[in-house]
Amino acid sequence: MASEKQQSILVTGGAGFIGTHTVLQLLNEGFKVSIIDNLDNSVEEAVDRVRDLAGRDGSRNLIFHVGDLRNKDDLEKVFSQTRFDAVIHFAGLKAVGESVAKPLRYYDNNLIGTLNLIEFMLNYGCKKLVFSSSATVYGQPEKIPCVEDFELKAMNPYGRTKLFLEEIARDVQKADPEWRIILLRYFNPVGAHISGQIGEDPKGIPNNLMPYIQQVAVGRLPELNIFGHDYPTKDGSAIRDYIHVMDLADGHIAALRKIFTADDIGCTAYNLGTGCGTSVFEMVAAFEKASGKKIPIKLCPRRPGDATAVYASTEKAEKELGWKARYGVEEMCRDQWNWASKNPWGYHSQP
Repeated sequence: MASEKQQSILVTGGAGFIGTHTVLQLLNEGFKVSIIDNLDNSVEEAVDRVRDLAGRDGSRNLIFHVGDLRNKDDLEKVFSQTRFDAVIHFAGLKAVGESVAKPLRYYDNNLIGTLNLIEFMLNYGCKKLVFSSSATVYGQPEKIPCVEDFELKAMNPYGRTKLFLEEIARDVQKADPEWRIILLRYFNPVGAHISGQIGEDPKGIPNNLMPYIQQVAVGRLPELNIFGHDYPTKDGSAIRDYIHVMDLADGHIAALRKIFTADDIGCTAYNLGTGCGTSVFEMVAAFEKASGKKIPIKLCPRRPGDATAVYASTEKAEKELGWKARYGVEEMCRDQWNWASKNPWGYHSQP
């Protein structure tokens, strides 16, 4: 399909963890990509490394804009330069704990940024959207695995921003059936590109398990705090569905293909996970094995708002997107350690 080579995708938040891996896959598949990112929780070096990995042909198809979705001038600049066939919307703040402490920061950034984006998409006639949602929209599910048609109920401001944005997307599509929107509910993205050149590099103390373990392994943090070891699970620690970031990136390509080829999408949600639950203690053991490092742990009380066990039902994505996670916990830890050992301070050479 020669024409597909020319399809142009806007990726918001494309300098971030999931963004960089997805942009690289898009370039490898022959798409043209424009990134807009305000570098709030990311660095430009990550985009430079994507260019290197994409090679000469791929990097020719990449444009990078520093900009904020809350600033309409920034959006005007991006949309007036390029005609987009679809948008993948990653940009947003994502730390549960911070959202509880600073709810207004989350509502301002996640809601207003997205409303502006949708407005510009409408103005410029681009009505195809792949949106980063989250398993947090399931709250503390009454049963598992989580199926897409479960009742939605978020337990914290971050989760509520994702839930509200899903509702907004459904309303926008209902009002104008020309819109095709896919909501991707991620479970727990981990791992890194096999090259070890790009990976997760959060600013400040990490909020997620894997970057935290990684920073302990390279000596940046003294020990891993495990929140909650008295859950009603097999080993007392919380259970989550960890998914390799490369599987997640491929899930976005599958969603785009669906949006370009199917007429009757409407606004549809898909879980992206492995369908398997892994406990925190199991993840620590797997990382110790992959890295050959002992991870000192400190047992802490449960955090408010944390669910006991959450994992995905992945049948819908398998059936309708033709997508299935390929990597297991072993590969996730292997690739995460490869990235960490090559880049102990992330994208910076030293603190």
